[in-house]
Amino acid sequence: MDAHIEGVRVAETPSGPVAVVTLGVDPDDDVLPVFIGLEEAASIARGLDAEDIGRPLTHDLLLDVMEELGGRVSKVVVADVEDGTYVADLHVETPRSSVVVDARPSDSLALAARTNVPIELADAVFEEGREPRSEYADLSDIRTVMSA
Repeated sequence: MDAHIEGVRVAETPSGPVAVVTLGVDPDDDVLPVFIGLEEAASIARGLDAEDIGRPLTHDLLLDVMEELGGRVSKVVVADVEDGTYVADLHVETPRSSVVVDARPSDSLALAARTNVPIELADAVFEEGREPRSEYADLSDIRTVMSA
């Protein structure tokens, strides 16, 4: 199913801040929450905002190298969940062929945010992890947390 990055937020917990990216599926009101690291969340937000900070960070560097070698990201698929951990496939077109690379969802979403490629969710993944959007609406956007 087609998805989009609905939000990149931070929850304050007793053990410290926790980042979550929520993936929306139209027209459904539920989202798929994917808990990730703060740095990865900030990278996704930078990609969504098309923020240029001068020197390339890791996800920018990966895209630059891929493009220099003639490749491009064609889509991201959150394909499975194994022992509570989401698994993503990064689909890449190269001059020789199409390849699928195993990747963390956070890295895949950071690349998708920079390239505007389609994001897909396996139906079973969404059904297993879906939660009401309202449960995440009051969390702080990562952008406000990182600028504070």
